[in-house]
Amino acid sequence: MSGHADSKRAIFLALGANFAIFIAKLVAAIFTGSGAMLAEAVHSLADCGNQGLLLLGMRQAKRPPSSEYPLGWGRALYFWSFLVAILLFSVGGMFSVYEGVHKLTDPEPLRWPWLAVGVLAFSIVTEGVSMHGCMQEVNKAREGRPLWQWFRETRASELLVIFGEDLAALLGLSFALIAVLLTMLTGNLIFDAIGTIAIGVLLIVVAVAVAREVKALLIGQGVEPKQRAAMVAFLEARPEIDHVYNLLTLQMGTDVMVAIKARMAQTPTARAMVEAINIVEADFKAEFKDVRWSFFEPDHTD
Repeated sequence: MSGHADSKRAIFLALGANFAIFIAKLVAAIFTGSGAMLAEAVHSLADCGNQGLLLLGMRQAKRPPSSEYPLGWGRALYFWSFLVAILLFSVGGMFSVYEGVHKLTDPEPLRWPWLAVGVLAFSIVTEGVSMHGCMQEVNKAREGRPLWQWFRETRASELLVIFGEDLAALLGLSFALIAVLLTMLTGNLIFDAIGTIAIGVLLIVVAVAVAREVKALLIGQGVEPKQRAAMVAFLEARPEIDHVYNLLTLQMGTDVMVAIKARMAQTPTARAMVEAINIVEADFKAEFKDVRWSFFEPDHTD
């Protein structure tokens, strides 16, 4: 599903980066008495909460199946990932656009601009470290595919969300730094307002893109196309199978459910055919270790 990527490592890197940025902004707010900087500190603390929700989702996804949840809790991760995307859209994007419009209609002079530049520079470096760690895991998962193709095909919703968050944060901080520097150089407060609006639009675009991909997982996507092709090839190469009619897959968090319909090779007895199916299923699960449930239907027609 996601190569050998360690999504939890990427989440903890993002959590550490956001918490460090929160501390930097909080210290700046205390020393300057700036309400805007305090609001930014709260925003960074909210970002830490987003990572906490993803970790909660990963923990819930590991709950074992029960009579009430026979296929387990794997898809709970998609719910929490979707919720983080919604929070990124509303708390991050919409609030930034509102703040930018407010600055346009009621501009306020920058206070302690060099401190703001210092905090932003520190935040960019810290967020860059997080993004670097995230990209290491993404590169493991995409296995040579173009980044956009991985974004559209991945079934690792938590890694997708962290990538989107880190990318939006890094670009947003860069926009903010440019806006503050232009405001300092020109004395024109419109640059600060436009920069804030641009950050909001960026967050909204990223949040919508992430939410669109996670929504597909919530509805019920199969495995990645490359993995499905490998599964079909594995089954078609088995001597016990004459023809594969259909292969249905369903991604359930880190686990996968498959349903196979195939024409079996001729066997002397029905018991021998059942034993052949059991061998195929065992070898199939050994080859594709994320397959947790498999259902095999032998048939002679599609």
